[in-house]
Amino acid sequence: MVPVFGHAQESPLFIEVSAEVGLTFTHFNGMTGDLSLLEIMGSGAALFDYDNDGDLDALLVQGTFLGKGKPSADALVPWTGAQPPMARLYRNELTVAADGTRRVRFTDVTAASKIVADGYGMGVAVGDINNDGWLDLYLTSAGPGQLWRNNGDGTFRNASASIAGPPLQWAVSATFFDYDRDGWLDLYVTQYVDVNVAKPPLCYAKSSARDYCGPDAFAPLPDRLFHNNGDGTFADVSQPSGIQSAKWAGLGVVASDLNNDGWVDLYVANDGDPNFLWINQKNGTFKDEALWAGCAVNRMGMPEASMGVDAGDFDGDGDDDLVMTHLMDETNTFYTNLGNGLFTDRTIQIGLTTTTGRYTGFGGKWMDYDNDGWLDLLIVNGAVRTLPDAARQGDRYPLRQPKQLLRGHEGQRLVDVSAQAGPALTVPEVSRGAAFGDVDNDGDTDVLVLNSNGLARLFLNQVGTRHHWIGVRVVGAKGQRDMLGARVEVVREGKPSLWRRVQTDGSYASASDARVLVGLGAEAAVKAVRVHWPDGQIESWAEVAIDRYTMLRQGTGK
Repeated sequence: MVPVFGHAQESPLFIEVSAEVGLTFTHFNGMTGDLSLLEIMGSGAALFDYDNDGDLDALLVQGTFLGKGKPSADALVPWTGAQPPMARLYRNELTVAADGTRRVRFTDVTAASKIVADGYGMGVAVGDINNDGWLDLYLTSAGPGQLWRNNGDGTFRNASASIAGPPLQWAVSATFFDYDRDGWLDLYVTQYVDVNVAKPPLCYAKSSARDYCGPDAFAPLPDRLFHNNGDGTFADVSQPSGIQSAKWAGLGVVASDLNNDGWVDLYVANDGDPNFLWINQKNGTFKDEALWAGCAVNRMGMPEASMGVDAGDFDGDGDDDLVMTHLMDETNTFYTNLGNGLFTDRTIQIGLTTTTGRYTGFGGKWMDYDNDGWLDLLIVNGAVRTLPDAARQGDRYPLRQPKQLLRGHEGQRLVDVSAQAGPALTVPEVSRGAAFGDVDNDGDTDVLVLNSNGLARLFLNQVGTRHHWIGVRVVGAKGQRDMLGARVEVVREGKPSLWRRVQTDGSYASASDARVLVGLGAEAAVKAVRVHWPDGQIESWAEVAIDRYTMLRQGTGK
């Protein structure tokens, strides 16, 4: 039976529906008992409309075997699939009945799409690299990356050879963004550490038992920046751009204009090392200003084990603030943007210290789950060091922890509402990637979670439509390319504007819906919607429909 999703007052905030809607994906990490660092890092997921039919499809990244001899037999949790493990693409066949009832159903179309990604997959980035209106994919792995170009007919072709430079070794997150404002999406890729799967080093827990190694047991790898030449090829500009002037163990990345000068910058979450704030110098180069800007280390001057990261206007002052996920006993960290290129650590003030210190966070993203106009935060967790109690109970993968939903209170505090989120959201799992988007097109944000060595989970939002909202897809003058980096300003009567950014990046190793969804609370109208385009132009639309999606095309506003 295909489930029908309603919004009854007694329902939880989210319901988990993956099996009912056909998302039957199981992640395989290939763990063999050698305690390889690879097996605890997990993979990501994407929510994107690959076939341009108006609803979000899903791509789930897959691991593979780590065994030295007989791969399947070597795995502690054997692979049971009929085919070798590889990334899977699912088409969303959403239907809406005359009475408004929505039915979600996913179909595995991997074979038909011609995507073959069978390495040890890590992450995914989404963007239209050739401005033809069809979304393309970049897949990261513990090895060379893969660029899959969308043919527009339901199939993709491998265009990896169009990216210049030496092969990547272990890349995790990536983002498409236009750093030189030439109208073509460039590509930034984080790299992690140099590992030898055949000879993992020996590391130990405080109990003296052998445990997983951290990144400090390995040499870090340099991140990479690729410039889109506009002819279907990418040039490796990592060195001349300044990106390789420093290297740490990179995991997460988000692109945003963080100093409000009209040029997109980069913030990189490094694992156990100071984070990068790559400020765009407007001449093809970047400069790391994280230490000077106050967002390289925490308020105690200590680097943390940063995994996931996102940028969004939490406090409602018009600029993007930063949040990142960390190890248990460190807490997740919040940097508020002071509006002049400087940041300050306000983790304690907004309540993250008491709510998140017990867990290890990976995917995490700003979202307005209840559409009240204030950003909330959803974090997916899973340890990276053995949890003794779980190990004593015989868990072969003793890293499971619950997810957390934190409600934003007028941009001042985050309050843990996980208990109201629904029982499925708080089931302990080894969660890693998380993608966000409106899967059923009802006007609120749903969440797709990839669990390491476990089932993928799709959580449908049950409460967002109790408030009004505006949804916009922001596209260029020609074709239908999502204008990543554009900023959407919702102008309200007698209240400050609401600001959101067109993005697919953030979280951990994942890509999310590029459409901008802005909650309005009880307000049933707005004065205007303004788009601040990446090239510096500003356009305004006075009549934008409430409680539905609208396409805003560059050049059609005032």
